[in-house]
Amino acid sequence: QVQLVESGGGLVQPGGSLRLSCAASGFTLDSFAIGWFRQAPGKEREGVSCIAASGGNTYYADSVKGRFTIYRDNAKNMVYLQMNSLKPEDTAVYYCARSLLFTIAPHPYDYWGQGTQVTVSS
Repeated sequence: QVQLVESGGGLVQPGGSLRLSCAASGFTLDSFAIGWFRQAPGKEREGVSCIAASGGNTYYADSVKGRFTIYRDNAKNMVYLQMNSLKPEDTAVYYCARSLLFTIAPHPYDYWGQGTQVTVSS
């Protein structure tokens, strides 16, 4: 069955880095765009970044541009989100999801992972 499993979250100090991983199984990863979304307590879900199926196109929310990098290794069925210069406002549960469309809008994403907690605090 289709599965997306996130890992790599944790507690990090402001200014630190984390790399999130999204392991895909049960489908052909290189046919799908992958998006990273996050949701903080009491806030709406936010689209953070997405990458096209081929990896040729990427998108970043203004809030993370210049600090986060999304990339993928289709041969390993993995997608990554490298997060640098982390800020307390990056604290959230981070989810990866798949879509046939390259978009940050959440509705085309049909399968989601269970999420991984990222906490940025001193």
